[in-house]
Amino acid sequence: MTKYSLYILTSIVLFTTSCKTDKKKDFEILRSKEIAAQNKVHNELLDIEKEQGWSLLFDGESLKGWHLFNKPDSTQFSAWEVKDGMIFCNATDESKVFGDLVTDKAYKNYELQFDWQMALRGNGGAFINVQETPEYKATYNTGIEYQLLEPEHMDTATPLKRPGTIWGLTPQLNTVEANPVGQWNTTRIIQKDGKIQFYLNGILTAEEEINSPTWRNKVASSKFKDAPGFGKATHGKIAFQNWYFESWFRNVKIREL
Repeated sequence: MTKYSLYILTSIVLFTTSCKTDKKKDFEILRSKEIAAQNKVHNELLDIEKEQGWSLLFDGESLKGWHLFNKPDSTQFSAWEVKDGMIFCNATDESKVFGDLVTDKAYKNYELQFDWQMALRGNGGAFINVQETPEYKATYNTGIEYQLLEPEHMDTATPLKRPGTIWGLTPQLNTVEANPVGQWNTTRIIQKDGKIQFYLNGILTAEEEINSPTWRNKVASSKFKDAPGFGKATHGKIAFQNWYFESWFRNVKIREL
C-alpha cells in the first residue's frame, strides 16, 4: 500500500468515525431534550420567575383561588376538578353543575400564561375582565373571550372564531394553528391600561385598545351590540369556559404589571 493510499484510507476512517460521533452527539442532545420535556415539573415556579413577580393561579392539587361563576357554593359539584395535576373540565358528565370557573380575585394590569388542551373537535374559551355580579348571567356578558379551539372543530375555518382570536370580533393578526388533541398549547395574555395582546404558542394573534373608538365601533357592529356590559371594563376576573367539551389546563400563572 502506498503512502498516498494509506492517507486516503486513514482519512475515510477518520471521517466515518467523526460522522458517527456527530450523529451520536446529536442523538444525545435530542434525547436529553426529550427527557427534560418528559420530566418537566409543572405547576411550579422557577426562582427567576418568582424574582420577576410571577405567582401561580393553580397549585396543581386543588381549585383554591377559583370558584363557579355566580355559584360559589356549587363549585365542588361542578364539572371542574383537579386530575393528574391539571384543571380538568368534565363537561360531558351531565350530572355535574354547569358553569364557568372564575378566579376569586380580580386583576387589572397583568401578564397571564397557561397551557391548555381541548378534546377532539373541542371548543372553549378563556375570559378576561369578567364582572361577577347577579345582573350578569354569564362570563361572556362582560368578559372578552380568548378562543380555545381544537383544529378539527368547524370554527377553525371561520376567521372571527379561530384559536387565539378575540372571539367574534377580530381575526388572527398572524396565522397560527392550534396543536391537535393530545398536544399542549400555550396561551399568553397581556393587559396594560386597557391595551390587550393575545398570543398563541408564541405568535401574536390579537391586539386591541379597549378604551379606543376603534374598539367601541367593533363591538357596536358585532353580536355584542346589545350587551351593555360587554368589553367595557379594563379590570375583572379571569375565567375558563365550560362549553360541552372536555378541556385541560396546567401551569396557570400571572404576573401583575
